[in-house]
Amino acid sequence: MKKLTAVVVGYGMRARVYTDYCLANKDKFEVVAVADPSDICLDYARERHNLPDDKLYRSWDELAAEPKMADFAIISTQDNLHLEPALALIEKGYDILLEKPIAPTAEACKAIYTAAEKRGVKVLVCHVLRFTKFWRKLKNMIDSGEIGEVMSIIHMENVGNEHQSHSFVRGKWRNVAESSPMILAKCCHDTDILQWLIGKKCKKVQSFGSLTHFTPENKPEGAPDRCLDGCPYADTCYYNPIKLYIEDRRWDRRMAITGMPEPTDEDVMNVLRTGPYGRCVYACDNDAVDHQVVNMEFEGGCTVSFTMCAFNKLGRFIRIFGTKGEIVASMFGDISLYSFADKQIHNIPIDVPGEELFSGHGGGDEGIMEDMYEYFTGGNPSDAVSGIELSYLNHLICFAAEESRATDTVVDIVKFSDSL
Repeated sequence: MKKLTAVVVGYGMRARVYTDYCLANKDKFEVVAVADPSDICLDYARERHNLPDDKLYRSWDELAAEPKMADFAIISTQDNLHLEPALALIEKGYDILLEKPIAPTAEACKAIYTAAEKRGVKVLVCHVLRFTKFWRKLKNMIDSGEIGEVMSIIHMENVGNEHQSHSFVRGKWRNVAESSPMILAKCCHDTDILQWLIGKKCKKVQSFGSLTHFTPENKPEGAPDRCLDGCPYADTCYYNPIKLYIEDRRWDRRMAITGMPEPTDEDVMNVLRTGPYGRCVYACDNDAVDHQVVNMEFEGGCTVSFTMCAFNKLGRFIRIFGTKGEIVASMFGDISLYSFADKQIHNIPIDVPGEELFSGHGGGDEGIMEDMYEYFTGGNPSDAVSGIELSYLNHLICFAAEESRATDTVVDIVKFSDSL
């Protein structure tokens, strides 16, 4: 069995997920170098992967200046830091596992796609939902013809009110200019899945949405700008950071706000006292939307209505309407099929452990690593694997949605792509 070697650019939470898999599968993977500006992250990488000091880099360009030293690179920096390292490592001949989104602008996405095609390297974008048992089951049901030809889809991305506050109000994706549009950052998963299920390209896009609730106008009277400065609403506020980061001990959120792999409560409190995650959600510099709808038309006439909304319990839900039946499903593992033939509703079993539904993108984080190994070694990956061109086209749906939302127009995808 061939062992793939990897370098990592950006050793944050997502890198930890992928490299955890590498450590658990040492017969297949070995991390040989890491680049990250944080001493804490580099120290953690040194310990976990037993790396010498000369294989720890403070920046991606230091690593990229070295001769090629591995089979592939994991790029998991913040969205707006994807372009330059991706282009540099592609030019060096690395295959790439690239955290989604490809890049924060359509032009940058096209540049990465074009460079990879020219250099002849493989770029696998982390559209991890494709690699879950749940979405593969839906794909197989559609491809088998059980519901005939897909005519229309209603799809919902329930962001979750707490996740919205963490990532898109207080967090790194709160400000579009500093990160990327929310419909891209959160929902390129969804546009990718929809295209994959339908199996045809999107032609036209129309979108509406705005930031409505998490604004200064909705700040309760007497609430301070910082939550720990004696907020009179602390006991009843859904977004009290003590509740979100101290009482609820989710490791991913605590790591995200501190930059530490295993922060203590004191570490968390220090960040909340002075950092962005301790701000009132109605007193932040956020401009990411908190609800948005996207209408799409695909080749062959299939239509999609997609809603992204913050005001709910998180989860993804879908209804797929075909000429022979209808599928109703949620990513919590519920799938039912209504057949026109017998006029019965059939509950479809799916072998997904309960814990898998609520961690690792429903098993997709592990699934993409399994398929990536096959893809990069020339083996037999599943049909969930897609090349960089298709990932680029699916990203264009998000950029077209933002163009439509901003200009109040219907956007033709081909014309939009040609204009880049």
